[in-house]
Amino acid sequence: MAEIHLRKKLRTQRRSLSSAMQLSFADQIASILTSQDFFLRAKRIGIYLANDGEVNPSIILDICKNSSKQCFLPAVHPLKINRLHFAQYKDNSVLTTNRFGIFEPCLKQAKISPPWSLDLILMPLVGFDRSGNRLGMGGGFYDRTLAFMAKNNKPSPQLVGLAYSFQEIAQISPQKWDIPVSRIITEKEIIGGSLR
Repeated sequence: MAEIHLRKKLRTQRRSLSSAMQLSFADQIASILTSQDFFLRAKRIGIYLANDGEVNPSIILDICKNSSKQCFLPAVHPLKINRLHFAQYKDNSVLTTNRFGIFEPCLKQAKISPPWSLDLILMPLVGFDRSGNRLGMGGGFYDRTLAFMAKNNKPSPQLVGLAYSFQEIAQISPQKWDIPVSRIITEKEIIGGSLR
């Protein structure tokens, strides 16, 4: 129950940022991320379209396109419960809204790639701690989609969470199915790097 209240509080705080603050923080986060070697080396990047006050990665998306990196957006899997596809995103991609009101590529027209084929996946966070544990929206979509990473039987993308510094929590107690991120980037710093 405490986790539900914490998630609600952080989401409210995230949404309460002014547009100017959101833009400023997104710019700082993009500046930190795009100067990192792991980003510069990545060719295939999972990214997202901001919703519910999440860090807006549109600057990062533009940098990716200008650097000839391929971008893939999460799309809710039509058959598997609480799982995601990663669909290639281009300027001319047809977007539809899913059942949560979030824009995603139309799966009938998009090229789908398995998550293990991506070099880097950028994830929005509700909360995080310094050990790479994360608090998401509560549906377990990323955890189920990335469960293969716990088995280490396929190539693994780097998982990087994007968040505002105020979303940091002293400690999150992970569940056995939780997939941590290797780095978190806020407007102030990059956290982690040797976690995975």
